[in-house]
Amino acid sequence: MVFTVSEKGLELRKTVEEISGENIFKCYQCGKCSATCPVVDSMDMAPNKVIRLVQTGDVEVLNQNTFWVCAACFTCSARCPRSVDIAKIMEGLRNVKLRNKQDFINIYSKEFIEKLIEEIPQMAIVSAIKKGVW
Repeated sequence: MVFTVSEKGLELRKTVEEISGENIFKCYQCGKCSATCPVVDSMDMAPNKVIRLVQTGDVEVLNQNTFWVCAACFTCSARCPRSVDIAKIMEGLRNVKLRNKQDFINIYSKEFIEKLIEEIPQMAIVSAIKKGVW
């Protein structure tokens, strides 16, 4: 079986590596980042799975909410046995979306305010404000 990566997938991987300054391929999928993430329950995909999609050049990773929900608390980066700064990679994915004028959170919508009160962890909200996502 031959595995090929699309041009967009290669471009995504290269861009994320350039923005983050991290070698995506240092990650060997141990899962410690996901196991220690304080907001993993609010993510639609575990952080190590996001990293894997970037490694394989799967542009569908850009449709996930994981990198938006990431609190950038650096717990994942501190626990990584390969010293991969996963928080920087998540920031790189956010930047790719923002450069394409796409955002995940619209704080002015009624739906967001209702979700804010009921579902979104406070750590994720504070982190998003600090990141300038909105």
